[in-house]
Amino acid sequence: MSDLVIRDAVDADGPAIAALIRSVFDEYPGCPFVLAEFPELQAPASHYRSKGGRLLVLVDSAGTVLGSTAITPADGDNRFELFKVYLSADLRGGGHARRLFDTAVDWARHEGATSLRLWTDTRFTRGHRFYEKLGFTRQPVVRFLADATAAWEYAYVRVIDP
Repeated sequence: MSDLVIRDAVDADGPAIAALIRSVFDEYPGCPFVLAEFPELQAPASHYRSKGGRLLVLVDSAGTVLGSTAITPADGDNRFELFKVYLSADLRGGGHARRLFDTAVDWARHEGATSLRLWTDTRFTRGHRFYEKLGFTRQPVVRFLADATAAWEYAYVRVIDP
């Protein structure tokens, strides 16, 4: 699909990003999507901008959101954190997630990032393989989310080359 482009998200993308996340959650049993648990999706671009970050979306020629990645500074030590890493199932394996990731990392590097962190549901095994291919290392720590998904999450980190 050569008509796919990456652009900065706008707040009006919130419902489309929510639909994308719901579609990914639906792939995993016991992983309900509850919109009320994602208040940032009411104004997603503003939310990540207010944290000094950026929200990117992958869209087709009709403007349909097919992927997303957000990145913000974290911890005040040149570590940045990834959020909202989602891609439509029918596009996986085509390099689109890598394009989103590379765009986010290039921006973070320009902003002074030296490492990345992300948290991911322990059930999202396809995502784990993707992160590991990108050079992330799973950390020996998990956290519990007391939300509708009752998820346990793994932490992953990666050094950013200068």
